Amino acid sequence: MSQVKYTEDNIRSLDWKEHIRLRPGMYIGKLGDGSSVDDGIYILLKEIIDNSIDEYVMGFGKKIEIKIEEGKVSVRDYGRGIPLGKVVDCVSKINTGGKYDSKAFKKSVGLNGVGTKAVNALSNYFKVQAVRDGKTKIAEFQRGTLTNDAKISKSSEENGTLMEFVPDNEIFKKYKFRADYVENQLWNYAYLNAGLRLHFNDKVLYSKNGLLDLLSRKCDVEKLRYPIIHLKGDDIEIALSHGNQYGEEYYSFVNGQNTTQGGTHLQAYREAIVKTVREHFNKNFNTKDIQQAVVGAISVRVEEPVFESQTKTKLGSINMAPEGQTVRTFIGDFVKTQLDNYLHKNKDVAEQILKRIQQSERERKEIAGIKELANKRARKANVHNKKLRDCRVHYCDKRGDEDKKLATTIFITEGDSASGSITKARDVQTQAVFSLRGKPLNSFGNTRKVVYENEELNLLQHALDIEDGIENLRYNQVVIATDADVDGMHIRLLLLTFFLQFFPDLVKNGHLFILETPLFRVRDKKQTFYCYSEREKQDAIKALRGKPEITRFKGLGEISPEEFGEFIGQEIRLEPVVLGEGTKVDEILAYFMGKNSRERQEFIIDNLKVEIDKSEEKEVMDINADEATVEALIEQA
Repeated sequence: MSQVKYTEDNIRSLDWKEHIRLRPGMYIGKLGDGSSVDDGIYILLKEIIDNSIDEYVMGFGKKIEIKIEEGKVSVRDYGRGIPLGKVVDCVSKINTGGKYDSKAFKKSVGLNGVGTKAVNALSNYFKVQAVRDGKTKIAEFQRGTLTNDAKISKSSEENGTLMEFVPDNEIFKKYKFRADYVENQLWNYAYLNAGLRLHFNDKVLYSKNGLLDLLSRKCDVEKLRYPIIHLKGDDIEIALSHGNQYGEEYYSFVNGQNTTQGGTHLQAYREAIVKTVREHFNKNFNTKDIQQAVVGAISVRVEEPVFESQTKTKLGSINMAPEGQTVRTFIGDFVKTQLDNYLHKNKDVAEQILKRIQQSERERKEIAGIKELANKRARKANVHNKKLRDCRVHYCDKRGDEDKKLATTIFITEGDSASGSITKARDVQTQAVFSLRGKPLNSFGNTRKVVYENEELNLLQHALDIEDGIENLRYNQVVIATDADVDGMHIRLLLLTFFLQFFPDLVKNGHLFILETPLFRVRDKKQTFYCYSEREKQDAIKALRGKPEITRFKGLGEISPEEFGEFIGQEIRLEPVVLGEGTKVDEILAYFMGKNSRERQEFIIDNLKVEIDKSEEKEVMDINADEATVEALIEQA
């Protein structure tokens, strides 16, 4: 075997932008194409907005303007503006920035001096403009390289900073900003900074009551057991209520950062609620009975916070400030004092909390025996059958780098043929397959007991490891992969109902997706096009100019493993399942899955259309359907 030489020539020193571009995952987590809420393009946006938010927190500027058009992002704040002589350095020199001066930015989220530099290095185009006291400075970059260093000039604009960037399409392949993701991201900024106005394209986002507004919009207020408790103190704000849903639902923040994976502050909050409730009622309730159906939010400000990753989604800090009070003690003392006082003053709320705990206790005891038997069946099934073709790396693993942890996927398929094709084509390191047998049960309106009694649903929740909540979720992306026909759509809807009914936080945290697969293959001897719509098919036919071979894929089982490798690899198309602000899950499920929904019948009657294929041309005709026809269709879809 030939010897590999190791000399001085093998030693390289990368400049700041080369290192960021070579290892982007170290700076912004995973890359992605914009189909997931934690994809890199949203982290780039966050890094820019965080600076503007810090200005508002310090008392400068009352509005921020955000525009996104055709992949180009523009963020304009009305703060103090970057000092003109340091504009270039602040966006192109690592460890350079104003946040190292703790007197100016004592409790900022971005203390490492990397944020805007990462955006600069990972953008095809990056522009920064600062305006201060009648003067302005502009600098422009391409992939971190300075292309225009304009001289300081006069300006009549208001003080502040403008940053524009276009993500590098060589790194973020086929990326696309989803307006609903961006809007949700901006709403969080609004809730955490009451009084700030965020102008996003043609909308204005504004919150007057902080976390109270957040829970009011995130939850169906009419279904809460009691009015939202909203408490504020120095460096802490909480909101809390109980609903009727399964599991817990929390929104947590540190220094304005949405910590989607929680951390020490969220754990302290959950523990404090349990301890306070037990002491208030002087009863040693089961922890799960207290936490069941909680909807809560917490925001804290920590001096020099320590996060567990560069993307700052999980707080690792133990102390509120260097050599100061611990996070657990600070939050515990606040909740114990303020929540206990509130419950003494509002005895009707305390009574409702007690009733909800007692209900959870009854439900837990009712399913205890069934749950134990179902768990034994699930453990036995995992050993003896092949419903789950697992992958080697899992989302909840503590090993491996961040990119691999965030890339794990499980495909939920119907039937042996479809699961067989995906199984052969998948990446065994990060992609798993779960095969359904027939149509799953319609779980709408059922209790948790039905999950344990139904073998398919029970095995599915065990495969995902979400029986006790999504903290141990084994796959970051849960993908429903069904045929693009009536039966496939019905199975998709039944699975959506299952997750929304029993595990809504899995959806709300951006883990559920629909796999898009091509409907047509259009090819000649030289080229092959896979088309996901009728329009794409027509475009492919025109591109090939002739009489190409056209194949209509009616089911996933008809797609060969070799072809499937293209659709679940780099070119995978995933449609995220997104719940918008104020979405009422119960009403949606009742509409689609309730018994004899009159509204659904009327919708079908008003919108039913039948497509007739005539020599590759589509004609659409309206059908006047009677109720018998509608009922037959409802049985099908």
